[in-house]
Amino acid sequence: MTLEQAPEKSISSGIRLDDVSKAFPGSDGTAVSVFNGLSINFAPNELHVVMGASGCGKSTLGYLLAGFIPPDRGVIRHNERAVSGPDPDRLLVFQETALFPWMTVIENVVFGPKVRHLHDADTLNQMALELLSQFGLSGFADKYPSQLSGGMKRRAEIAQALINQPSVMILDEPFRGLDVMTREILQEYYLDLFERTRQTTVFITSELEEALFLADKIYILGGQPTQTLDVIEMDLPRPRGFEVTVSPEYLAYKNRAIHSLFRLEKQP
Repeated sequence: MTLEQAPEKSISSGIRLDDVSKAFPGSDGTAVSVFNGLSINFAPNELHVVMGASGCGKSTLGYLLAGFIPPDRGVIRHNERAVSGPDPDRLLVFQETALFPWMTVIENVVFGPKVRHLHDADTLNQMALELLSQFGLSGFADKYPSQLSGGMKRRAEIAQALINQPSVMILDEPFRGLDVMTREILQEYYLDLFERTRQTTVFITSELEEALFLADKIYILGGQPTQTLDVIEMDLPRPRGFEVTVSPEYLAYKNRAIHSLFRLEKQP
């Protein structure tokens, strides 16, 4: 059985924040507001990219969507149900590695659905091998994480999430810290996968070029408390290759994004 033939848990679906507020204690004990009444609708089957400067609350947004932390006010809805905690139908790929060092790559990939008894061992191994092949890791299934490069670990972690067939994928700067060439290769890997599956994705990044290349929509965050400064709908063709980055349309979107990112800094 291949990954496409395996029974799906659910179809890809949207997720949204309705009037969400979140604050954390500051160093002096007073509350520091990250979000105050933030509303964003991440429509199904689109690749949504959330970007903004460091410290604007992007990772906090990812944790809220995944259900790892609750909002102080407002509600997050997935499949029209309020999010009340983590769920394998909403999976977050962290900035830090999530691979168990004592397990091989394929053992890491199948671990989640194996402990939840979703499929038999042969089916899971076939699904894992297919995913590893799609990410260029066919020859590394029996290797340990310590034997992989940084880019290989990132690919294995994405496969580890995708084998659960979540309806929403949340990626928190998954290619952060990688060299430019490796980063661009992984962007193409993920974009090819998205264009075949159309899985609802919330991709968090601080890199403007990454956001422009990947996104159907870009949500630019900034201010304090954080607000949505701009939503850019990227009317660029798919399948999408790096040649799009020299098109007049791409450059126009880039100029708009730069203007939005620095708009608050220009205010008196």
